[in-house]
Amino acid sequence: MQVEVCAFSIESCLNAQQAGAHRVELCGGLYEGGTTPSYGLIQRARSVLSIQLYVMIRPRGGDFCYDEEELEVMRLDILAAKKRGADGVVFGLLKPDGRVDIEQTKALVALAKPMGVTFHRAFDVASDPLEALEAIIETGAERILTSGQQNTAIEGKGLIGQLVEKSNGRIEIMAGSGVNADNAVLLAKTGANALHLTGKAVRQGAMTYHKQGVSMASVLPADEHEIIYTNEANVKRLIERLDDEKVNF
Repeated sequence: MQVEVCAFSIESCLNAQQAGAHRVELCGGLYEGGTTPSYGLIQRARSVLSIQLYVMIRPRGGDFCYDEEELEVMRLDILAAKKRGADGVVFGLLKPDGRVDIEQTKALVALAKPMGVTFHRAFDVASDPLEALEAIIETGAERILTSGQQNTAIEGKGLIGQLVEKSNGRIEIMAGSGVNADNAVLLAKTGANALHLTGKAVRQGAMTYHKQGVSMASVLPADEHEIIYTNEANVKRLIERLDDEKVNF
């Protein structure tokens, strides 16, 4: 059982490592569900982390059907992550009909080698989860991050268990979305190989002056003056709960 933390900052990377996480998924674009982080963030994360570092490769928010220009950006970002010493990358590609784009995914997996590849929650909006499972196995990706095609992993635990059974060890299944110390053991019982969480907490930013009536984003689902970060204690509690229940690491 591996514990992966989705981090959007160096502070969160360090908190994840200090808490005992096994791997960091480094992202930008918090409010878009994760996009490719900056090269500077990747380089600094690699320099401060001794645990595994996987880098999100997602050129924009929105859906997971990409045109040729977007695919070229993804190729360049994969090479940049490799050059900066990442252990792996994270991406997901679908066709317009919701099926996995096997050809393009397979090509990106090959480009990423020797780095590992996680096929992310694009899986959760695929048209047929069992067909998608087989397709992703065919691409050579090493794991799938999934909430069981529900908004949270605990809601999708039935499908997660089914994916574990159907995959039969051919690919890792990592449960993510809404994962915390309170549901970790139940999710572990699905047979998932890993748990993925943000362990998030919120605090106010350093600015005491707030300009009224001016926003930096056209769509913002939260207070623009808040800082969302990985809380070390949240991750540590999850790991301790798994340890208490003797879930193997």
